[in-house]
Amino acid sequence: MASNTVNFSQLLYPGLAAIWGTSYPDYKPEWSQIFPVKPSSQNYEKTLGMSGFGLAPIKDQGKAIDYDDPFQGPVHSLYHFVRGLGFIVTKEMWTDDQYGKINALPKALKKSMHQTKEWDHANVLNNGFTSSAPYLGADGVCLFSLLHPLLGGGYIANTPSTQSDLSLTALEQAVAIDIPAWVDDRGLKVNLQARKLITTPYNDWTAFQLLGADKDPETPASNAPNPAKNLFPEGRLVSHYITDNEFWGILTDCTEGLVSYKHTKWGLQFSKDNDFGSDNGLFKSTDRYVAGWDDPRCIYGSAGA
Repeated sequence: MASNTVNFSQLLYPGLAAIWGTSYPDYKPEWSQIFPVKPSSQNYEKTLGMSGFGLAPIKDQGKAIDYDDPFQGPVHSLYHFVRGLGFIVTKEMWTDDQYGKINALPKALKKSMHQTKEWDHANVLNNGFTSSAPYLGADGVCLFSLLHPLLGGGYIANTPSTQSDLSLTALEQAVAIDIPAWVDDRGLKVNLQARKLITTPYNDWTAFQLLGADKDPETPASNAPNPAKNLFPEGRLVSHYITDNEFWGILTDCTEGLVSYKHTKWGLQFSKDNDFGSDNGLFKSTDRYVAGWDDPRCIYGSAGA
């Protein structure tokens, strides 16, 4: 339906003291601080898991060495989708608007597209404990799991065995115990480091205290140093689009994990046109991308207690 002089009759006459509801400040982009962005010019992007080799056995004198084969892992495909939204305005409404508010609607459309992209990326984390498509990873399980299968047998966990609220003890379990226990698909140790803490507005105050205090923030009377201070070289990020208030996550320096593919031939676009018959103004915006994940070692997360 087109916006017309009936829908917005109050904009046709001078004298309104104020018009509110369309000019709120927005958060800076958060999704690109969590998801590495990669270019793509295809309908979909396909990734492949692959192992290295196991430990080398002893070679007996005079005997040939043993030979090993790498394992081919799962194939994972992420298909680009198109988000689009538009609006229609009659020529009369556009012409007679006394406040320029109709002329400002393209800016509101841009905000809608930006927040849609935030939600599409945040929902990878919001559904990180959900074992259903389309949020499963290449290994066939949810993002945060105790049972990420290894190609050579066994599992790794990127979530605590008992979900816990953000605390010094929880960070110790994650950074000092669970993450160092990760191995590759042949059981070899991997050296992955925590780099950024993701929080929600609900628990960011706790995160500020945990990472900023010089002394142990939970037992200050002990006068012990705070082991979490400077623990994350990239600090903390507050996500306003994560729906579980008690969620917290740790990004690591693992590559090929979380990813956002930006279509190089169809990025964020805005266009306008006029309908020949009605003289209505048509405005639309589209964007093409896809977000997902491959290697679960890219992040450690908890849904809270």
